[in-house]
Amino acid sequence: MVADPLRDKAELDGLMRAFLGAFDNTGGRRPNVDVVREVFIPQGIIISHVGGEPVIYDLDGFVVPREKILTDGTLTEFSEWEVAERTEIFGSIAHRFSEYRKSGSRDGEWFEGSGRKLTQFVRTPAGWRMSSLAWEDV
Repeated sequence: MVADPLRDKAELDGLMRAFLGAFDNTGGRRPNVDVVREVFIPQGIIISHVGGEPVIYDLDGFVVPREKILTDGTLTEFSEWEVAERTEIFGSIAHRFSEYRKSGSRDGEWFEGSGRKLTQFVRTPAGWRMSSLAWEDV
């Protein structure tokens, strides 16, 4: 496939929107966390560095507990969105630094927050896919 920077960037933008949108349960919407498996390569990893030690998840280890809290009433009216990003594409690999905001209600308590994500992508025969994502809350 011939590289097309505009098309590649648009595809990476779409993957990030799909990933963040997978957890949205605002207005009674049912989150679609299965999207995570669609936007990632099967061997993808997700790393949380919110506390003192990083926590490394495979896709199922990340998706299953989030699906539970997003559908059992623990986390409601949740959404997360990018507020800034910088994407660099190098042939068949890319990375993206994102700043994001999030809000929702956890156990009946409203919260708002922000953080940073660093996402790596690889071009596959099926198109661009995420290979890893690391995040920290501010």
